[in-house]
Amino acid sequence: MATIELGCQLDYQVEFETSFIFQIAALDSARQHIVQEILTCQPQQSIEVCRVGQLDHRVHRMVVQPGPFNLMYTATVETQPAKVPSADLQAYVHSRLPCKVLEFLNPSRYCESDKLEHFAWDTFGHTPAGHARVQAVTDWVNSHLSYTPGSTGPTTTACDVFLLRQGVCRDFAHVTIALCRALGMPARYVAGYAVKLDPPDFHGFVEVFLDGDWYLFDATKLAPVDGFVRIGAGRDAADLSFATLVGNTTMNQIEVWARDTGAGMSTGETGNDTAVSLN
Repeated sequence: MATIELGCQLDYQVEFETSFIFQIAALDSARQHIVQEILTCQPQQSIEVCRVGQLDHRVHRMVVQPGPFNLMYTATVETQPAKVPSADLQAYVHSRLPCKVLEFLNPSRYCESDKLEHFAWDTFGHTPAGHARVQAVTDWVNSHLSYTPGSTGPTTTACDVFLLRQGVCRDFAHVTIALCRALGMPARYVAGYAVKLDPPDFHGFVEVFLDGDWYLFDATKLAPVDGFVRIGAGRDAADLSFATLVGNTTMNQIEVWARDTGAGMSTGETGNDTAVSLN
């Protein structure tokens, strides 16, 4: 078990009345328990908590009047990831996939898996189906894409990045997801906090459905997967934006942190012989 202290601070200048939806709160689940958490606003706001998505994760909605606005979220979370030998994880035959995961086979806003199908099978079809094939995809993405902050924007898709060969964490995740879906494996985007990520920020991971559970992968290899704290999961980053707003604001500053306070987490990236699940 690992105990992780995490949080974020978001500073805005609100020009006109603005409606915000924030997705910054850690998920509380069987393998990820919130010990304590605090969300504060300056100036104080009336906050509505909504439950959304398959994981029933929380979003916070509020209406903010013109002027400076600061939001801070802090939490202490205990995680107990399931770790299993990766060689044991096989991919389902398409006709036997559970109904609840079928939507994560389809192309989505940022993951045009249908356009990458021929490449995916030509490149990875010879690899044994299951964890080994996902790891081959992850390794390919890591070795063929350059992690380049500022190289992509909010409309950049997996196919754009596939051609550009550079991007940030969400782009690495989108390419991985698109290739896995093209190979017939359900894959979804997961947003959260990552211990040891440098520079600290919200981080995008990938979960692939294998042998009855969702398992974590990170093609950037910038943070250990067992030091991840999940906010939520969706089809791609369109479902997991940390802030969505209608109005007129300027973001002045964002700060994100996640620190392991105990000895329950590995010191580096989990090896290819071990698979990790927080589901």
